[in-house]
Amino acid sequence: MREQNLYDLLEKFDLKTDVAGVKIAPYGGGHINSTFLVESEPKYILQKINTHVFPNPVELMRNIELVTNHLAKKLEKNGEDVTRGTYRVVKAKDGKNFVETENGDFYRVITFIDAISHENIEEPSELYRAAKTYGKFQKMLADFDADELFEVIPMFHHTPNRMKNLEKAIAENKSGRLDAVKDDVEFALSYKDRISAVVDGIADGSIPLRVTHNDTKLNNFLFDKETDECVCVIDLDTVMPGSLLYDYGDALRVGASSAAEDETDLEKVNFCIEPFEQFTRGLLESFAHEITERERALLPYSQLLMTFEVGIRFLTDYLDGDVYFKTAYPEHNIDRARNQFKLVRDIDARMDELNALVDKIYNEVK
Repeated sequence: MREQNLYDLLEKFDLKTDVAGVKIAPYGGGHINSTFLVESEPKYILQKINTHVFPNPVELMRNIELVTNHLAKKLEKNGEDVTRGTYRVVKAKDGKNFVETENGDFYRVITFIDAISHENIEEPSELYRAAKTYGKFQKMLADFDADELFEVIPMFHHTPNRMKNLEKAIAENKSGRLDAVKDDVEFALSYKDRISAVVDGIADGSIPLRVTHNDTKLNNFLFDKETDECVCVIDLDTVMPGSLLYDYGDALRVGASSAAEDETDLEKVNFCIEPFEQFTRGLLESFAHEITERERALLPYSQLLMTFEVGIRFLTDYLDGDVYFKTAYPEHNIDRARNQFKLVRDIDARMDELNALVDKIYNEVK
């Protein structure tokens, strides 16, 4: 879309400023939505929603508006800076929370938060600060009915269903690659009876259904430019009903690994205890009184679960012929799978130690 058309789009939103002539430039490093910074006063973020990834943009925007409105009310009640604690959805002039173009594209505008994100973990204490903010996010949403939210990506973290997808990929072997990865398949199938604890807990009520973020990597947290204190959680496209164990486990899947998820030298891929301790401490310091006994007991397991889940998703895609994840070379997905499986082995070998550490931190902060 040409820049002039972006100005025309912005005219359809109820902004607090005239944007005529202001700079509008691509912003951020996201790979899903097209994002632009509107350098007006105040600044805004304009985004084109990727409807291939998110085919229900109306429901997605309703989720975001419900959650951010709830967060804003809590921040205001606590006397905190609402403009820093969450972004807000800017309404279109017709009252909707998006603008749909004639060719079916969906655009939204949200408020800009003047803070920075970290693409990579420079020190484990960043995870501590992020986890405290995530715990606060959960605490403010503890009285929000998660059933009000639309399931943006159905069964996203339903690990048993992910296993069924893998078994289907094995049976069909569309890529003809099965013989080359039999050891990887055998490893994946060996965990089949250990992957339903969270799904079963949600079903029987022993694990509460909460508002979950579902993409808790470090770059979805914003940090103050001066103090580097974590100020809020962003990128709420995948906010939906689920378990906080998914968010906790996924954050540490990345945060507690010694290497990138496509590192091929598995000697360099190891589970790191200090990031695990820092993130766990941050979460429990801010959420210990609200977390349930069952959730607390499954914290280390959830890291293993989320790491395993991503591993079998990579393996499934490799067997299917690389149709879901973007790949840079033919073996990219199987390299990613083996990377995650190496972490699973490391985490599993230290599960008793991790459970003891969680108990120790919990008793210290409770």
